[in-house]
Amino acid sequence: MTGRSQDPALLPAGWQRLFLRDLCSLQVGPHIRPDDRTGTDDGVPLVLPRDLVHQRIVQAERVGLDPAKARTLERYRLAEGDLLLTRTGTVGRCALVTREQHEWLYTQLVRLRLGTPDLSLAAYLTGYLSAGAAQRWMARRAAGATIPSISLRDLGDLPVLLPPLAEQKAIGETLGALDEKVRIHQEIARTTGEYRALLADLLMTGALPFGPDLGP
Repeated sequence: MTGRSQDPALLPAGWQRLFLRDLCSLQVGPHIRPDDRTGTDDGVPLVLPRDLVHQRIVQAERVGLDPAKARTLERYRLAEGDLLLTRTGTVGRCALVTREQHEWLYTQLVRLRLGTPDLSLAAYLTGYLSAGAAQRWMARRAAGATIPSISLRDLGDLPVLLPPLAEQKAIGETLGALDEKVRIHQEIARTTGEYRALLADLLMTGALPFGPDLGP
């Protein structure tokens, strides 16, 4: 790795300070017209900015791309271990691409691809980019515009602190496990809210008689 940033002596032993561009390539997704979109049953799944939820790709509404159009966009295919990042609007939301999303496509996002595939480093980098220091750094670079936006050049200049490999792995796994717990709790809350709304409608109209089995 090259391009080490300043003040390495201030870091803990074994740590490095690099730039994001030293670790990965950055590629903006293609512009895709709404007319080219279709259901995922008929097309290639397409990741949108709204699908980046707590560092994971979560599609509440499935969107796909027409297979004929998808064949012209092979260079934008996702691979396990890639990261996706928003660079306009709510700048800095990121998500790790898992095996489930391998070969999917993306739009209105930046793809970060490590020079050498490394799932442990990818998980660590996901945690790093979602942490407060990196989020504040990106927010400062995106400030001042009507619609906040950060350039690829600025993103490439983002400093990244790297601990030794064992710590990278442990940190990435710990933060990833917490992200998954957050996602599960949010899904439980969403499902419970839907159940509550349906139950209220049935009870308030007399369609469902109240009984002891319905109590809390």
